[in-house]
Amino acid sequence: MSPGAAAVNRAGAMSENGKSTVDLNNRTVPPIAHPTPDDAFGVAANIQYHAQYGPHFSPFKFEPEQAFYATAESVRDSLIQRWNDTYAHFHKSDPKQTYYISMEYLQGRALTNAIGNLNLTDAYGSALMKLGHDLETIVEQERDAALGNGGLGRLASCFLDSMATLSLPAWGYGLRYKYGLFSQRITKNGQEEYAEDWLEKFSPWEIVRHDVVHPVRFFGEVQPQEDGSRRWIRGEVVQALAYDIPIPGYQTKNTISLRVWDARVPPQEFDLNAFNAGEYVKAGNLHAKASQICAVLYPGDATEEGKLLRLKQQYFMCSASLQDIIARFKERRPTKGPINWSEFPSKVAVQMNDTHPTLAAPELMRILMDDEGLGWDEAWSITNKTVAYTNHTVLPEALEKWSQTVMAKLLPRHMEIITEIDKQFQAFVTRTRPDLESKIESMRVLDNNPQKPVVRMAHLCVLSSHKVNGVAELHSDILKKDLFADFYSLWPDKFQNKTNGVTPRRWLRFCSPELSTIITKWLRTDKWVTNLDLLAGLREFADDKQLHKEWAAAKLQNKIRFAHYLEEKTGVKVNPSSLFDTQIKRIHEYKRQLMNILGVVYRYKKMKEMSPEERKKVVPRVVMLGGKAFATYAQAKRIVKLVTDVGAVVNSDPEMGDLLKVVFIPNYNVTVAELAIPASELSQHISTAGMEASGTSNMKFALNGCLIIGTLDGANVEIREEIGEENFFLFGARADDVPRLRKEREAGQFKPDPRFEEAKQFIRSGAFGDYDYEPLLDSLEGDSGYGRGDYFLVGYDFPSYIDCQKAVDEAYKDQDKWVKMSILSTAGSGKFSSDRTIAQYAREIWNIQECRVP
Repeated sequence: MSPGAAAVNRAGAMSENGKSTVDLNNRTVPPIAHPTPDDAFGVAANIQYHAQYGPHFSPFKFEPEQAFYATAESVRDSLIQRWNDTYAHFHKSDPKQTYYISMEYLQGRALTNAIGNLNLTDAYGSALMKLGHDLETIVEQERDAALGNGGLGRLASCFLDSMATLSLPAWGYGLRYKYGLFSQRITKNGQEEYAEDWLEKFSPWEIVRHDVVHPVRFFGEVQPQEDGSRRWIRGEVVQALAYDIPIPGYQTKNTISLRVWDARVPPQEFDLNAFNAGEYVKAGNLHAKASQICAVLYPGDATEEGKLLRLKQQYFMCSASLQDIIARFKERRPTKGPINWSEFPSKVAVQMNDTHPTLAAPELMRILMDDEGLGWDEAWSITNKTVAYTNHTVLPEALEKWSQTVMAKLLPRHMEIITEIDKQFQAFVTRTRPDLESKIESMRVLDNNPQKPVVRMAHLCVLSSHKVNGVAELHSDILKKDLFADFYSLWPDKFQNKTNGVTPRRWLRFCSPELSTIITKWLRTDKWVTNLDLLAGLREFADDKQLHKEWAAAKLQNKIRFAHYLEEKTGVKVNPSSLFDTQIKRIHEYKRQLMNILGVVYRYKKMKEMSPEERKKVVPRVVMLGGKAFATYAQAKRIVKLVTDVGAVVNSDPEMGDLLKVVFIPNYNVTVAELAIPASELSQHISTAGMEASGTSNMKFALNGCLIIGTLDGANVEIREEIGEENFFLFGARADDVPRLRKEREAGQFKPDPRFEEAKQFIRSGAFGDYDYEPLLDSLEGDSGYGRGDYFLVGYDFPSYIDCQKAVDEAYKDQDKWVKMSILSTAGSGKFSSDRTIAQYAREIWNIQECRVP
C-alpha cells in the first residue's frame, strides 16, 4: 500500500470519484476546536473540526477544495487570537498609530505566507498528510484576492507584511472589490476580460465587522448654519461595512489588519411599494448604486458615469477610513470632558499611497470643522501635521485631475474646502514668496482653464501633507527638480526619498525554498529573513564551485517547476535548460514591452537567415511576457496581440525547435509571479529613463539571483549600484537626455537604425498574420503628432538594446561567470527589503515606535 493510500485509510474513506472524504467515525483525528495548536495533531484536529462543523460544505466531503477552506479557517483561528492580543496591547499602550490608505492591495494567496510567518508550515504539512492530503495540493485551491493589480498594490501588501513583522502599530485601509480589475484570458483575438471570481464562494480570511459601519454621503447640498458653520445635507447616503483581513508578522506575535470597506444600504431604503407596483429597477435603485462602488477596481472612465464612479470609490474609501480613524482615536480618550484635538497628530499618522486617497485631507477637514466644531486654522494645522503623501508616478495621466463640475456635484462641501485651501495657498505665496507670484497659476490646486476646469489632486496632496516622498532616488530627484520644483523651493524640508522594498518572506523565503535553504546553509543563519543585509555575506563564497553547483541546481528546480506550469496553462512546452528571459508587469507603452517583442522579431528573423550550423551556436532562449492591459487601453492590447501572434508563429516553426520560444503568460498575478520570478535568469526592466518611479519586480528578480537587462530608470539605478555594474546589463538613454532627444525627434533629426526598420518591416510583411498592426507601428513613426513621434524612444534605444542582448548571450555561454553574477545579484539585494523602507517611514515620516505584544 502506498503512503498516500495509507494516509487516506487512516484519515478518511474514499468517495466514488476517488477523492478523500471525512470519515465521521474516524477516531484517529477527532474534530476538536483548537484555535492555537502548536503540533500536527492539534492542527489536524482543528481542521477536522472546521470540516465537520463549518457551515459552508457538506460534512461528508473532504475533497481538496473543502480541505483548503477548513485549513484556512484553522489558520484564521490562530490569526484572530493574535489579532485580538495585538489590538488589546495597542489599546492599553495607546501608541501613535499609522493608517495606510491605498486604493489597491495585491495580496496574493495567504495560506503559505500565514503558516510560514506563524512558523507552522511543517505542522500543517504533517496534519494534512494525516487527513489524506498534501499541503502543496491544498495551497493550489486558493484564489488570489482580487484587491489590486500592479506594483502599487503589491508594494502596499509588502508594506503591511513589514509593519507586522517590525511590530509597528499600524492599519491598512482599502476597498473590497467583488470582481477585481479583471481576469485575463488570451485567445486568438488577444486579451479578453472577465470578472474575477475570488468571492464566488467566500474568502476564508476576511472577518466581517457588523458593528463597524459608517455613513458616507454623496451629492446633496451645503446649508449655512446660524453660527456661521456649514452643514452638508440630503443627497444619497450609503453605509461602509468593515471587513478585516489579518496580517501576521514573521517571528512576532503581532498581527495587524487590512480593513477593507464594502458599500451597502439598509433595508429601509428598498422601495417595497415600487417593487409591488412592478417598478423593480426603481425599487432597488440605491442598492444598485451602492453595489457599483466596490464592484470593480479602476472602472473605465471614458464616460462621465465612469468618472463619477471612480471619484465615488475614492471618496467612499477616504470617508469610511477617516471616520474609523477618528472613532478609534476617541475610544482611547477619556470618556468625560471635551476631546483635546491638538493630541490628534501625536496619536495618528495617515499615509496617502498615491493620489487616489487625496480626499482624505479635505474629508478630515470636514469632519473636524463640521462635526467636531473646530475652526479652519486649527483643523488645517491638525490635518497638515497628520497627513503625508507618497508619489508613485510622473506620468501626466496618473497625476489625477478631476473636473471641478464633477467634484462640486458629487462632493459639494469638499469643493468648498478645496477652494478655500487654494485661496489660502495663493495668499501664502503672495505674502511669503513674491518671486513665485508668476508661477502661482501653475501651482494652484484649482486649474481654472475655461475649457476644462479641474482639481489638481497631486497639488492638493503636496499642500495638505507635512511630508511628500518619492520611491527611488532618481524619482525623488525628478520630483524636486521637475514635477514639484516650485513646491520644493517653497518647502524643501517637506520632500524625502523612500526607496521601495519587497518582503523577503514572500519573495524569497517562501517562494523559493530550495534557494533559501542554500542561502541559510552558507550564511549559517536564517536571520537574513528579517535582516536582509546579511545576504552580503554570500560575496565571500561567490567563487566557490560547490556553491555554484548547489545554486545552479536550485535555479534548475525552479525552472522545471515553472516549465510544467507554462505547459499546463499555455500548451507550450519549453526546455528548462534554455535561458529563461522574463518581462512581467502591467502592459504600458512606457514600460516598452513593444521594444522587447520587436527585439524578439529581429532575433527570429536573423535566426531564420542562419544556416543549421550557425544555429548551433545560438543560446536557446524562452522569452516570456505577462501582464494585464487595461480594458480601454487600445495600444496596450495591441502589444498583447502582437506577442501572442509572434509566439504562435515562432513556437510552431520546426527550424526553431527549442532555440527560441515566445510565451505570453496569461492572467499574471502574485501566484504566477511566485513561480516565474524564482525560475527566471534574465528579467527585462526597460522603461524609458525617467518614467518608472521605482519598480519593485526588479527587486524581486534581483533578490532571486535573476540578472537584469535595463535602463537607468527607477530603482534600477540603485540596484546596479548595490549588486555591481558588472552584474547588470545596461543600455539606453539617460533620464537627462530624454527631453533633448524628444526635441531632436520633433525637429526631424532622428535617424533610425536599420535593424529597427527591419523588425518593423518584418511585422508589416504579414509574417505574423493579417492583424492590422499599423496603429501600433505608426506610434513609432513620424516626428510629432498625437500617438506618433515615438514618444517613449523605442527607436532610439533599440540599437543599444540589441547589442546588450548579444552581451547577455555571450555571458550565458560561460555558466561559471553567469552563476557568480547571479549569486552577487542576491548578495547585493539587502537594501531592497520593505523592512528597511518601513523602518524609515516609521522613523522619518510617521514618528511611530515598535509596540511588540509581550
